[in-house]
Amino acid sequence: MLALSLTAGCKAQTPSQGPSDPVLDRRIEVTVRSEFGLPPDYGVAIGARKPSTINGYDTLPITLSHGDKSQVVDFLISTDSKKLGRLESFDLSKDPASAIDIAGRPIRGNPAAKVTIINFDDLECPYCARMHQSLFPSTFARYKDKVRFVYKDFPLPPDMHPWAIHASVDANCLAAQSGEVYWNYVDYLHTHVDEVTGDDRNQAKSFAALDRIARQEAVVSKLDTAKLDACLAKQDETQVNESLKETTALSLDGPPVLFVNGERVNGAVPEEQVWMAIDRALAAAGEQPPAATLPAAPQPSVTAKPGTGNGGAGN
Repeated sequence: MLALSLTAGCKAQTPSQGPSDPVLDRRIEVTVRSEFGLPPDYGVAIGARKPSTINGYDTLPITLSHGDKSQVVDFLISTDSKKLGRLESFDLSKDPASAIDIAGRPIRGNPAAKVTIINFDDLECPYCARMHQSLFPSTFARYKDKVRFVYKDFPLPPDMHPWAIHASVDANCLAAQSGEVYWNYVDYLHTHVDEVTGDDRNQAKSFAALDRIARQEAVVSKLDTAKLDACLAKQDETQVNESLKETTALSLDGPPVLFVNGERVNGAVPEEQVWMAIDRALAAAGEQPPAATLPAAPQPSVTAKPGTGNGGAGN
């Protein structure tokens, strides 16, 4: 809906120039309201035509307004005033998804893989846990060395997910020493959310649980525990905040969000939909996607003949 675009990029109303046709303007207004489902309290003001780059069409600026917000949207109108259209252009040289910073992030999979799956993840989010459990092991097992996975921090605010930011910081503390241990920690949290949350949902206890689990992973993997303790105590959110800035630039509403070589996949969708995006990315990179797994053929049932006893053997 065009109405949704009013929340960003407000512009002053563009006044009409030259004579207008009130009957035509009313017909255009009714069409815009109807086709785009504009609520009655939205204003629609028809601007003045100007030349366009499309043969047979003029550019017609139409101002949509609601309260103190307004935005000019350029439509196309045929020179005979019988058709109204909308043409939107996109700058292919400025794709925000292609500029996601993954430098230094732990990689799971083949570091040289041609397909990169970036997941903006919240370690307290149940939908993220569902997506994570879909990616590992089934998606990973399906594509093996053809893909690599990178996670970015997308913890929701503490009023929604009280321990998500702390979990991201702890995970990054482990990542500073070992990518493998980072993934072990992420795997554990995405399958033990209730252990961290606790029955009483006490934030301090959740923080303590996160730190305890991180230390356990560090001891098992023989990391520098003194260095880890200092990092856990500091709780430096700089890296998390940088990742959150990217989520704003990418206009992400909430986790999880995947980018498969730049193609966006919103939410915890069925793994088959993720596979479609991966297959497209592989094909575009000149790689052959794995063959579809066919269901096993049904086996014919064997029915014993009457009077033959078990399995047809006589008594």
